[in-house]
Amino acid sequence: MTFESFSRPFPTLRQVVRDFGSTYAINGLIGFIFAASGPVAIILTMGSRGGLNQLQISSWIFGAFFINSILSILFCLLYRKPMVFFWSIPGTVLVGAALTHLSFPEVVGAFFLTGLLMLALGLSGWVRNAMNIVPMPIVMAMVAGVFLQFGLDLIMAFRDGFAIAAPMCAVFILLTCLVTVSRVMPPLIGALLAGIAAVAFTGGIDLGAESLSLFVAPVLIQPEFSLAATVELVLPLAITVIVVQNGQGIAILKSVRHDPPVSAITTACGGFSLLTALTGTVTTCLTGPVNALISSSGEHHRQYTAGIFVSLLGLLFGLFSSVFTTLMLATPPVFIAALAGLAMLRVLQNSMTTAFGGKCTLGALVTFLITLADIPILTLGAPFWGLLIGCALSWLLERDDYKNSISR
Repeated sequence: MTFESFSRPFPTLRQVVRDFGSTYAINGLIGFIFAASGPVAIILTMGSRGGLNQLQISSWIFGAFFINSILSILFCLLYRKPMVFFWSIPGTVLVGAALTHLSFPEVVGAFFLTGLLMLALGLSGWVRNAMNIVPMPIVMAMVAGVFLQFGLDLIMAFRDGFAIAAPMCAVFILLTCLVTVSRVMPPLIGALLAGIAAVAFTGGIDLGAESLSLFVAPVLIQPEFSLAATVELVLPLAITVIVVQNGQGIAILKSVRHDPPVSAITTACGGFSLLTALTGTVTTCLTGPVNALISSSGEHHRQYTAGIFVSLLGLLFGLFSSVFTTLMLATPPVFIAALAGLAMLRVLQNSMTTAFGGKCTLGALVTFLITLADIPILTLGAPFWGLLIGCALSWLLERDDYKNSISR
């Protein structure tokens, strides 16, 4: 087994309190609000499309925040680095599409197998090789294909609910232009607040017969293992977590002079994915945007406290996820669509740039088109076939690009 060594001595509670401060509290709060807004809207969108009920969605959110926050606190203390773990956004979109033709227990079975695969890769120390299994342009073309619908839904929100979508986008654009202000009020958070105000003004919240339950009641899902779900989801989920999500998070931390433990991260993501799967939660990953926010300022050796603060807020949010889920699902669909679309704009832009801005562009284009078409073949979903056929075409027709990409 290959694990990176922990930081020693282990920090005491007194030292953590001494290292904490207003800068890390603000960064942590902004990071948490980001995670609890747009990314959660994506869970709500994909869960609703996949036919999940309110209890199942709130259980998913509980696992995403509560269980993963425990892992985050552990890593922040062990390595004294700002490392927050949440859930895979590309994986969530993949799962939402799969739920249209697979049962939820089958999908949960794929979560378990993905966790076992990542656990094995982390324990073996082979994870760095696994990160090169597919050329990055082809991986990001698949991601662009599954994310494009969020961009389209954002446009459609203007047609279906202009009074809500317009102020959200206007505030988002205004705060993006005002760089100084956006450091205090991130554009996505401003869009969320504008959307809440618009929904309240238009009287768009409809609880119906729903009653608010204060604490979440996690729904334990009995997994079912099927060949269709295994082939369709396990490899794409593992690739998106290890290559896209963890790769992004690791790159962000390295860019600010932190040295994240790659093998330990992969092992932890695999092990905790087995736990979060019990609540119907998609695979655990090292988050990119949140870690970027909490490591953006302050003294280098104290930034780990911002990660702990985010995680403490995540524990509370997970416990009360039932209230949040009920309220969010009571808002007009255009509110969630606009919020999720705005949250995914930069991700979609970056995935498009990576997919079509360099090598393997033909393979990336084919992968993108197959994924976008979303036509299952032999009961297996389009993202799997997009990766497979895109890699095959690049290997045949773009041999030099393919070799250079997988040897990066």
